[in-house]
Amino acid sequence: MDQFWFYFNLGLHHVLDINAYDHVLFLIALTVPYTFKDWKHVLLLVTIFTVGHTLSLFLSVFGIVNVSVSFIEFLIPVTILITALLNIFTAGKGPRKEKLGILFFITLFFGLIHGLGFSNYFRQIIADQESKALPLIEFALGIETAQIIVVMVVLLFSFIVQSIFRFNKKDWMLITSSMVIGIIIPMLLETYPF
Repeated sequence: MDQFWFYFNLGLHHVLDINAYDHVLFLIALTVPYTFKDWKHVLLLVTIFTVGHTLSLFLSVFGIVNVSVSFIEFLIPVTILITALLNIFTAGKGPRKEKLGILFFITLFFGLIHGLGFSNYFRQIIADQESKALPLIEFALGIETAQIIVVMVVLLFSFIVQSIFRFNKKDWMLITSSMVIGIIIPMLLETYPF
């Protein structure tokens, strides 16, 4: 049971770590177009992201994939930028409620990239474990829980801003996505590998 809590907490803190805010920025950009009535859709997106994240960790831990860390560290803010730009270009154009549309495949791909960013560290942590699959699952549960917490906070904050302060959804998407872009641009410049 101690092992479960160790890896679960590692996943939880991987997302909620104040010093590693890139994951939270991605979740903000992913969630801001939605409201509480879209919770199933958002939960599916977040779960698809976790699946991608876990799959890339799995491929890395078992030595199937090995990617340059500097390139991945650059691609992570690129995924956040693309998600925020998608919000800006689609703000006010109606809800995104496709069942398995392009957004789901993009989210899965972005999950793969984000997972590769953590893969070297995670591989070192579980190097001496007999079973590597179980820690991966426990870590993924922590990630999923943390992501749901972030999504619920974003949805609640969006509800307050749109209901009490009377921001319309389009303006809220534009403002929030622009703030995410403003925060992510310095990260892009710092991690530019070329």
